[in-house]
Amino acid sequence: MDQLKRLFCFLIIIAGTASQVFGGGENRAGTNAAPELQIPVGSRYVAMGGADIATSIGLESVYWNPAGVDFAANSANVMFSYRKHFADMSYDYFAVSSKFDLGTIAVSFRDLNVGNINVTTMDNPDGNGQVITPTYFILGLTYAKALTDRVSVGVNVNWINESWANVAASDVSFDFGVQYRNLFAIPDLALGIVVKNLGPSMQYSGSGLWVQATDPSSARGLTYLQVGAGSFELPSSVSLGLSYSKQLDVDNKVSVAGSFVNNNFSYDNICVGAEYSFKNIAYLRAGYLYSPQSTTDTPNMYQNYTVGFGINFGSFSDVDITLDYAYIPVKYFDANQSFTIRMGF
Repeated sequence: MDQLKRLFCFLIIIAGTASQVFGGGENRAGTNAAPELQIPVGSRYVAMGGADIATSIGLESVYWNPAGVDFAANSANVMFSYRKHFADMSYDYFAVSSKFDLGTIAVSFRDLNVGNINVTTMDNPDGNGQVITPTYFILGLTYAKALTDRVSVGVNVNWINESWANVAASDVSFDFGVQYRNLFAIPDLALGIVVKNLGPSMQYSGSGLWVQATDPSSARGLTYLQVGAGSFELPSSVSLGLSYSKQLDVDNKVSVAGSFVNNNFSYDNICVGAEYSFKNIAYLRAGYLYSPQSTTDTPNMYQNYTVGFGINFGSFSDVDITLDYAYIPVKYFDANQSFTIRMGF
């Protein structure tokens, strides 16, 4: 009973703190660099509304909480995820990891596929026949270590690269995460804390910023001048989450999770999610994302429910293979869909 009282008081403190930390990030929406950093990867935790940062494990944790990478059940892991994004865009994620005595190291690659864009000018508003193909990718290196059977820590180092036409930008960002299991000595209760996308501002450069113009302070006439590109901050965020699992019987298990996400350049989010597992073979998942600051006129396009499922084929082969799917409704656009294959050796 004392443990439950402490948990109750802890949740009250979190709720009270969360209500005071809305920083007005929505007022800066659209002004940050590298928005691709904010696109979630992995169908399992996407289907749970992004709520489970406290017990996320394996290669999906590279995005959700790097501290969970070392809790993967297998020594070597491979993962591929495809997300059908809105406006005919897609987001691909590939990662591999290996466990060593000193912890787990993972390498990941994220790619936002925008497609081809017709070049338009004032004289050719429908296109001049030229096509550009923007590239946006993130190459990540992760280190995670379980310090005890309860506490784990992790860090991501991400190299961000963007380019289109004759301009490009690159930057480095850092993520830090902690997971604490058996919180307050309550079995299967866990706490997660994540700080994401810390790094210097990002700025474009390249020959595409040179234009023909006349310098009024010079007598040279028409010449080439460089347009000074502005620098923009990365979309940093801080997340705090709790999760709890209950083994109902030998075959059935239920997990619930909740998290609060303070975003520096968008709405703050409250996420809740649940997962039902049958014999560790079949999984059903659901979640909901709520943005307290959103309004009818300025909604969060992702504020909605999410659903998904998973099938683990590990019982039928020597390789632990899992297929996951998530369905993500989006305001104003067609729903996103995410497919993930995870393999463990």
